[in-house]
Amino acid sequence: MSKSCPHTHAQALPGLLAGALLSVGLLLGGPGEALAQTVPAQALAAPASPLLNSDASGLAALDATLEQRLQVLAVAGARQVAPNQARVEVELGRLDPRLRLAPCAQIQPYLPPGQRMWGRTRLGLRCLSGATKWNVTLPLTIKVYGQAYVAASDLPAGTVLAQDQLRLAEVDIAGEAGAVYTQPEGWVGRHLAKPMAVGETLRSADLKLRQWVQPGDRVQVMATGSGYAVAGEGQAMGVGLEGQDVRVRFDNGRMVTGRTIGERRVEVLL
Repeated sequence: MSKSCPHTHAQALPGLLAGALLSVGLLLGGPGEALAQTVPAQALAAPASPLLNSDASGLAALDATLEQRLQVLAVAGARQVAPNQARVEVELGRLDPRLRLAPCAQIQPYLPPGQRMWGRTRLGLRCLSGATKWNVTLPLTIKVYGQAYVAASDLPAGTVLAQDQLRLAEVDIAGEAGAVYTQPEGWVGRHLAKPMAVGETLRSADLKLRQWVQPGDRVQVMATGSGYAVAGEGQAMGVGLEGQDVRVRFDNGRMVTGRTIGERRVEVLL
């Protein structure tokens, strides 16, 4: 969490910052999409619930009414990237209670670079018009529940997966990194790269990468650019694991590096 001003005028912040946060629902975008909109001072003049309350432990908490509105807005943003029919839940965090922010006439909510409305994430809030410019972030956790395959029993590393070893269950898709599996075709016959406990969700990182290219193989190379694609053939100069780079030499001696996308198939982006 960052801030430019460590002092003064905490009392003037709640109404202004609450008004700014209430506009976030117009700003939510997909993963990696810029999120920013200036909130004019006159828009902040309407009555708003206070942002911060102090509980017995002294920690700052969101006002209940504002929390409910932010929940709705964050769910709307998450649904832009969540699978259809997925159930979305949002857990709002708290601003650092040590913050002391100067009054601000113009506050801009934004999505910090590299953040998206998925899993553990943050919304940024920065002051554009005030005696002191400041920049803070509000943490939140977005849970996206959907059907995916989980281990039906404890499975050791190296297990060759059969269909009866996993079952469908509702899981938090956004809870960890890696894609989940909704169809058995993606994992049946694959080897586990690590042990799995009963009920644990199978994710792409749990499976050993398949070797699709051997050194010396003749491979099909698809070179793609803006609005065109060209196919050719060359010789693999190394091992090609799924999704990993491999060098290929064409018959004219030219060397390229491409991504292994299938059995003896390589893609080169131009």
